[in-house]
Amino acid sequence: MINVLTLNKIAACGTNKFGANYAVSDNCDAPEAVMVRSAKMHDMEFKDNLLAIARAGAGTNNIPVDKCAEQGIVVFNTPGANANAVKELAVCGLLLASRKIPEAIEWAKTLKGQGDEVGKLVEKGKSNFAGNEIMGKTLGLIGLGAIGGKLANIAISMGMNVIGYDPFLSVNAALNLKPQVKVTTNINDIYAESDYISLHLPFNADTKDTINKDTLALCKDGVRILNFARGELVNGEAIVAALASGKVARYVVDFPSDAVLGVENVVAIPHLGASTEESEDNCAMMAADELIEYIERGTIKNSVNFPNAELVKTCDTLVCVLHKNVPALIAKITGAVADKGANIENMVNKSKKDWAVTMLDVKGEADIEAIKAIDGVVRVRAL
Repeated sequence: MINVLTLNKIAACGTNKFGANYAVSDNCDAPEAVMVRSAKMHDMEFKDNLLAIARAGAGTNNIPVDKCAEQGIVVFNTPGANANAVKELAVCGLLLASRKIPEAIEWAKTLKGQGDEVGKLVEKGKSNFAGNEIMGKTLGLIGLGAIGGKLANIAISMGMNVIGYDPFLSVNAALNLKPQVKVTTNINDIYAESDYISLHLPFNADTKDTINKDTLALCKDGVRILNFARGELVNGEAIVAALASGKVARYVVDFPSDAVLGVENVVAIPHLGASTEESEDNCAMMAADELIEYIERGTIKNSVNFPNAELVKTCDTLVCVLHKNVPALIAKITGAVADKGANIENMVNKSKKDWAVTMLDVKGEADIEAIKAIDGVVRVRAL
């Protein structure tokens, strides 16, 4: 029986994908797999039998990804599964950044009890909440992936000018952009040209405080910032100061922090980007598929710490090796197989930064223990 631990509520359409040889629960001391959404895992201890963690969502900052790699634990995410949900909220964010809708709604509530005077009071008070239209304005997107690309296209349809920056723009993502989207290789063009800037990039050490005092200084006066990616992409102190000075007219963020809550012209949304039934279902099903494919066939797809790899088993044993991406290690792995008298019929080797995956379709008996003993190898599985 293969144990799958759920650390958050996972949609049943995802957990139901596991067959009779799996046991899925929220209480397991030694799982082979973990499904998680937002639960913090950095202080957790992982036992040797844990093979994989699947994040039902895109961001993995709640998972110790590097520590997992060192222990031979593959970490998956579900890119694109919640893209439509976040895109739709970002469209809402454009309007919230342009017009004082939340403030106006709260003010309207104060008119309760005024009877027939409500209509007159509305007409008298509405001028306090005048805003701007987005048609003809320029939207700058930092990140043109699954979410940013969708927002770019819909913004074009809404009459905006769109400029995007993404140093990792894939061919498929580029092909999916409407031809009117201007793509730049200089991020400073985003700051200089945009009336609205929307962030759609992962959070890591390199992207922390992407919006800061210096980058804000490059922006137009009255720029409006949207953050539906991660709160840490925007420096809290800098954005508050920019709002106070008028440099930033409005900040719409899906990741409230103490620094921005209650600040005038901040619209703080309680992390609702992926909070739709459809998104949660899509993420759960995708995460389950990733775990099943890896556990049963060794296939790695959408891992954040190991490369994508796949090899169909046609012989006696499919040997799956997770190891450091260092010279001569592959030769040691294949040598260990040959020393036992087995033959490698097919082989795949893929690398991703410091880590690599080698899959061997072996005819005969593979010496698994010898491969495990190789320095730099962190996990060996025989399927």
